Amino acid sequence: MSPDAPQAGTASRALRESGAKVGLSTASVYPEGTPAAFELAAKLGYDGVEVMVWTDPISQDPYALLRLSEHYQVPILAIHAPCLIITQRVWSTDPWVKLQKAQFAAELLGAQTVVVHPPFRWQREYAREFRAGIERLATETDIRFAVENMFPLRVRGREVSAYQPTWDVGSEDEPYRDYTLDLSHAAVSQSDALAMLEAMGSRLTHLHVADGTGLSKDEHLIPGRGTQPCVEVLERVAAHGFRGHVIVEVNTRRALDRAEREADLADALAFCRLHLVAAPGAAARPIPEQP
Repeated sequence: MSPDAPQAGTASRALRESGAKVGLSTASVYPEGTPAAFELAAKLGYDGVEVMVWTDPISQDPYALLRLSEHYQVPILAIHAPCLIITQRVWSTDPWVKLQKAQFAAELLGAQTVVVHPPFRWQREYAREFRAGIERLATETDIRFAVENMFPLRVRGREVSAYQPTWDVGSEDEPYRDYTLDLSHAAVSQSDALAMLEAMGSRLTHLHVADGTGLSKDEHLIPGRGTQPCVEVLERVAAHGFRGHVIVEVNTRRALDRAEREADLADALAFCRLHLVAAPGAAARPIPEQP
């Protein structure tokens, strides 16, 4: 036998690359604008972008986003609906109109996912209708509405949830059809991210990769620079054949210049690529859900 010929069983022992796409959140380039995210995603080799719809007018304009996607040849993988406090008036003050506009944008742009936060406590009517409304939207389109885990506020040693019924969406008795797991949010809530991953199970559609140290603020550190089990989460989803989107959603506001921001985003992409590789012999199977 030629020494260069593959031996029996070599293929089964080879590392298996994940089918998940690694995208860049447009929020990761702040204070630069949305176009910078497309430019850097193209330059660094990301598979696409997630558009955070916020106060940047370009992020609110699906046709401007389409032009950017075509110009840089960077697909739009997901739309993050304007659910933040600072975006309460973006697109509409009606949260259902926001989600309808997000769905329209996703369909126009070829995105597969709309990321949505659970309702704030003061959005009482929206909160009452949220679960049924999200399910209704999910049955009307192929777009996945992936509900994201959030975190409590800590006030004088007490935890207060700003969300109704809870920030820990994966713990609810009745599961949502699709979930987004955000590792920085898990750090703020001091949750076990691996337990959250298991609880979401096969309903995990979308993953926001960032790190944190457990402080009461949402840090969104470059993965590997905090205490979250980013490596374990990526390896576990790879081993279970996850084919959703892995989105780098990090904070680069402290970067001194474009070169430093670019280096941070390159590091984050390399981190994800490295750990989204299934170990030899790992079977592709859905992540089991906890009973």
